Amino acid sequence: MATSEFVPQPARYAVFVDAGYLYAASGALLLGCGSRREYRVAAEKLIKALTSHADDKLLGELLRVYWFDAAPKRQPTVDQRVIANLPLVKLRLGNLNAQGQQKGVDAQLRADLEALARHRAITDAVLLAGDEDMLPAVEAAQRYGVRVHLWGVEPTHGSNQAEWLVWESDTVEVLPADFLRPYFTKAKVLPVPAPGTAAAVRDAADAAAAQRATPAVPSPSQVFAGRPPAIKPSPAPAAARTPVPVGAGHATPATVAASMNNASAATSDGKLGPDRDHMLEIGEHVAQKWIFERGRDNIRDLLPGPILPPVIDKELLIEAEKELGGSLRPYQEARTWLRDGFWERVYREFGIGIGKSD
Repeated sequence: MATSEFVPQPARYAVFVDAGYLYAASGALLLGCGSRREYRVAAEKLIKALTSHADDKLLGELLRVYWFDAAPKRQPTVDQRVIANLPLVKLRLGNLNAQGQQKGVDAQLRADLEALARHRAITDAVLLAGDEDMLPAVEAAQRYGVRVHLWGVEPTHGSNQAEWLVWESDTVEVLPADFLRPYFTKAKVLPVPAPGTAAAVRDAADAAAAQRATPAVPSPSQVFAGRPPAIKPSPAPAAARTPVPVGAGHATPATVAASMNNASAATSDGKLGPDRDHMLEIGEHVAQKWIFERGRDNIRDLLPGPILPPVIDKELLIEAEKELGGSLRPYQEARTWLRDGFWERVYREFGIGIGKSD
């Protein structure tokens, strides 16, 4: 006699929305805005439109919508409280740090998707996201027999979704600008109060209090004002020998294949690391992600380059090591190529001539 584990389940789907991706991509596409403060979203109507669209596309009933967002110290905003009160909508909040980065959102999304798939609560999952960090959850859900339908926002140019995420999903759909436009409007600019009025005094007091509470952090453009661009040293040719892939224990076949190249970085003891083309590709990928997430205005502060502020340079290295699956610290040449790739993508974005290490 068959157990319930093997009884075919009724068709049922859930919708998983990475609000950070949805808002940022839509704001850039529709309004040219890089910050959520610059526009307003009719979230309730947008969620209804998404569920109606899913109902048209998929068989079965909707289990619920999972809405993943972030807030400072996980304290929901007014808009997020409205979303949390909607029927069949589950708000999941991660932390929004002082740099505007979401923390814990991806992990919550992966956990919910994988748990529902494992318990056979759904047969299909709509995933509105773009980060490659979603890939393990997609693969896990598929192993439990769940079909994953990836939705994205029409990009302003190129793609705003990770290539591997697109490849692994069962179906892919891009939501066009016309679908999203009714729910996004530019925020009204508040008038500046006249000097000497009570409002002006209050604003000045608030600004002074905020300045005392938050230490001033210079922007990259202020840090490098008047400093001439550094000349990058040409890397020495690597020895012609079989390369040892970085992080071999975690390397993918694509990583190993890309590393088997004559133009490889070398350590002082002669071990060969990743090849130049692979590092340039990773650098461009990270730059593209930053331009999308942080907006053109923030990236423009880095120009003319090619020096990166230490904090951003470290973040670039961490992102690259995560994608590569191993440490780049012993490979100075590889780190130079990584920065080359980053600047190639930034320069191309702003129509500036590209220079590379030899």
